[in-house]
Amino acid sequence: MATHVKHLIVGAGFAGLCAAVKLQEDGETDFLVIEKGADVGGTWRDNTYPGAACDVPSQLYSFSFAPNPDWSMSFSPQPEIQAYIRRVAEESGTLDRFRFHTTLESATWEDEALRWRVEVSGPSGRTTLVSTTLVLGAGGLSEPKLPEIDGIEGFQGELFHSARWDHDVDLAGKRVAVIGTGASAIQIVPEVQKVASHLDVYQRTAPYVLPRNDRTYGRLERLALRHVPGLQKLYRTAIYWGREAYVPGFTLQPKLALPAKKMALANLAKGVADPELRERLTPDFEIGCKRILISNTYYPALDSDNVEVVTDRVAKVTGNAVVTEDGVERPIDVLIVATGFFTTELPITEHITGREGRTLADQWRESGMAAYKGTTVPGFPNLFMLVGPNTGLGHSSMVFIIESQVAYLREAVRTMGLHRYGSVEPTRAATQEWNADLQRRLRRTVWSTGGCSSWYLDDHGRNTTLWPRSTFAFRGLLSQFDVAAYDVRAARPTSRLPHAEEVTA
Repeated sequence: MATHVKHLIVGAGFAGLCAAVKLQEDGETDFLVIEKGADVGGTWRDNTYPGAACDVPSQLYSFSFAPNPDWSMSFSPQPEIQAYIRRVAEESGTLDRFRFHTTLESATWEDEALRWRVEVSGPSGRTTLVSTTLVLGAGGLSEPKLPEIDGIEGFQGELFHSARWDHDVDLAGKRVAVIGTGASAIQIVPEVQKVASHLDVYQRTAPYVLPRNDRTYGRLERLALRHVPGLQKLYRTAIYWGREAYVPGFTLQPKLALPAKKMALANLAKGVADPELRERLTPDFEIGCKRILISNTYYPALDSDNVEVVTDRVAKVTGNAVVTEDGVERPIDVLIVATGFFTTELPITEHITGREGRTLADQWRESGMAAYKGTTVPGFPNLFMLVGPNTGLGHSSMVFIIESQVAYLREAVRTMGLHRYGSVEPTRAATQEWNADLQRRLRRTVWSTGGCSSWYLDDHGRNTTLWPRSTFAFRGLLSQFDVAAYDVRAARPTSRLPHAEEVTA
């Protein structure tokens, strides 16, 4: 037997929660959210490493429909963001339809019945769900990527990924190594440097690091944000347009980003006194080609007496040391890998089987990761991906993108109900046209021409992660459900069943 819901949402981070809240607003209450973790929050639930904070101001990195006047700082730390997500979930009245500790094992489109059959595992074992639509809100930063280093599995000290921080490990007085210099690493390194007896930071490429113009909101300012009409919206609007000002330098003319480059190099000069170390920390590519980072403490931490920046490639890991290609062996007690996530090969796609009997992973291995408007995929009817291919940003808030995609989802659901469509599936022609335009635009961006190798690019050198235009252009393009770009089929009497009705497996 299987339990039917009209909408099945996978993931309870910003994306899944937004979908749940907005579907409920539309009267679409027959939904279920499954989440493999123990709580809402997604990335902000899982990333609890020391120093974890957002690099987009929280006035913008929050739901437009749920403003928070109580942020303590302009760039809020992880515990505050997680508490915010939890509060929004509680106040929305949707948590009764969230099922935690529940993992999607497989989802298969049943073409005759026009529905998804989904196998999930949870505390009560393996169960079957049937849904009309399947909404993937698992995100691109959910599955940690471990480095492929010879011997790492034989390391006898403490080893963990930054996104799975082991709080039982006391770093005080220990010899610690951090592999990676991305967004997580630059927050972790200053915190570890304070307590470790020695810290080795393994750098493959030096990032650009801008000053973190953070500040604490005082009591009077928070009161004003709560009680002065329009003030918080004004803050959000100003931050939004300030962030959009980066877009031309990324997508049209890299020289426009020269002021930001000078600011980053000045931040380096201020934070590092040693000229030889400064040289090793100076990027050799154009700013924006890799993700721009923000920190006031990273460079001073690297310039500390108990830190060594290692730029030689790691050759192997032994039972108690990291060995670089020059033969130097550096003994350590703890190894922290801050090596990012699977962003161009999303693990959940291995479990999604479409109309033609192929998994989404198989389809993308052949053609490259691509979707129509970053949200729907040919061969996978009634599947909606939030934070899908080419929806990522190098400058602004992903919550803005999520809200735009959820608006598109809502319009699709309304259209299906109005016209009694049983399934909607983007045409291959529309999808190819959309992605051809994207790749044409991406070829001239700094992400393609800036002289770096980044996680934005897949194994074929294609940028399948970032959006190459303004965020307001994205919102405009997703403001209406363009049914003409879809193959549609009429609903069948058995394709929609009442909530929680039992159907034959």
